[in-house]
Amino acid sequence: METGTWAYYGLQRLANNSTIFVALQGLNNGWGNSGGEDVTFVDNMISQIEGALCVDTSRRFAVGFSYGGATTYVLACARTTVFRAVAVHSGGQLSGCGGGTQPIAYLGVHGIRDGVLGISGGRTMRDKFVRNNGCAGQNPPEPAQGSRTHTVTTYAGCSAGHPVAWAAFDEGHIAAPQDGVGGDSGSKAWVPGEVWKSFTQF
Repeated sequence: METGTWAYYGLQRLANNSTIFVALQGLNNGWGNSGGEDVTFVDNMISQIEGALCVDTSRRFAVGFSYGGATTYVLACARTTVFRAVAVHSGGQLSGCGGGTQPIAYLGVHGIRDGVLGISGGRTMRDKFVRNNGCAGQNPPEPAQGSRTHTVTTYAGCSAGHPVAWAAFDEGHIAAPQDGVGGDSGSKAWVPGEVWKSFTQF
């Protein structure tokens, strides 16, 4: 993928120098959150960053793909008062959901043909926050296999400030899907725009 256009999941080019971006590296390239170590790491990281920089603490956001999506889900569960919103992209319940009873603005993104972390897990994670956020339950449409398209559904009835959206796409376990063709494209992916829209509504 084109690294310049895909920096920070394609969000840096949309931010126009308005945002502090931080990329984390998990122990052994993973985020198992053993004994809560990864959540503690994030807590310490935030403390260090906010000790050094001027941060709008009402607008902290978390986004991640795959294992990073799983970690973002953990933060959605455990740090609802720390993060304003999350975007869980092709994640899974790899590290549990400590807490997990409070609402948080939530965007789920998942490929219908994901063979690594199946879409059923993405739906389950989404539905937890559909319930937590008081949204009206529904079975959102997803694109047909072979269509090379995506659908985005915004749930109705969610509690104030806690929207839930679901973006399903016809592809596998990839970070930068594009409509019309297969594979990743940092410059043509629609995901960054959806994540940016989700976050900047606040």
